[in-house]
Amino acid sequence: MNIRLISIAAAAVLAAGSLCAQENPSNEKAKYHKAFTEDFDKEESKYFIQRRDRREEATDFRYFPANVSLSEKGTDVMLYRIDPDDPAGAGRGPEIISKHYTSYGTYSARIRIPDVTKVQPNVGAVVGYFTYNMEKGKSLSEIDWEWLIADPEIVYIGTWTGPRGNLQRIGRTINLAEGKIYSTIYRSGKDGNINHDLTGLQNQPETVPAIEGFNAAERFYTYGFDWYPDRLVWWILHPETNEKIVLWDYQGSTPDFSGIPDNRTYYRLNFWHTNNWPVETNPHSIEKPLYPYEVEVDWMSYEPFDIK
Repeated sequence: MNIRLISIAAAAVLAAGSLCAQENPSNEKAKYHKAFTEDFDKEESKYFIQRRDRREEATDFRYFPANVSLSEKGTDVMLYRIDPDDPAGAGRGPEIISKHYTSYGTYSARIRIPDVTKVQPNVGAVVGYFTYNMEKGKSLSEIDWEWLIADPEIVYIGTWTGPRGNLQRIGRTINLAEGKIYSTIYRSGKDGNINHDLTGLQNQPETVPAIEGFNAAERFYTYGFDWYPDRLVWWILHPETNEKIVLWDYQGSTPDFSGIPDNRTYYRLNFWHTNNWPVETNPHSIEKPLYPYEVEVDWMSYEPFDIK
């Protein structure tokens, strides 16, 4: 089976699994966050709550005691740890969720994923930095950055929209070390059987520059996206020049399909085991994690747009 199709199908599992997540973790139905940056330098968060598992009630968020970066001296971080005993599946690992709703705006975070290539090269584990909300009678609102930690040179970006039972996916998969776009796709249907490559304004830019030495596990990078009603732009800051490099400027909605979420959402980060979504470069990367690998998160920020 084509590995690209495997990865797309696995992304469908992510969305389907997330549908079971609690839709309003803070019980604050009408509240929206104003602009904020969470520096993760205190024991409690003003902006996020934590859920250990999607089946559990949300609880006040607490950080692990060891909150000094192992890779960048002097940087306080959130150490976010996967539990090897967690079952496979999206939403089965730890997750932080914004206390209130977010909407159109700029989202960004400075993250380093676990370095596992020498310890367990075939591990199946996903770091997700994303938004997600599903409300009755409305379209899913999900925007993603994801990493399969078995290959830290590859990133996955995209959205899920549509009502329950008729989800639609747009996604782009990129090897940033090589500047190689593996795919830019649309997918829908019960089994993802409707799929095609995106073209034109939905496929911009058609090429991306390589970031020399890019390895999401060796150092921190700043990742972000700008969410507008008619446009979504995913980007990364160059680690040396601080230049914003646009990885996908998605536009060109059609009368039948947008691909851009249009409902309020929650801001999230999670870490979970996958047993059916291997990274493009390693079809064997679906093993259960052997150790409690840790993601380091320096900060997460949100800047809403003034859009009525």
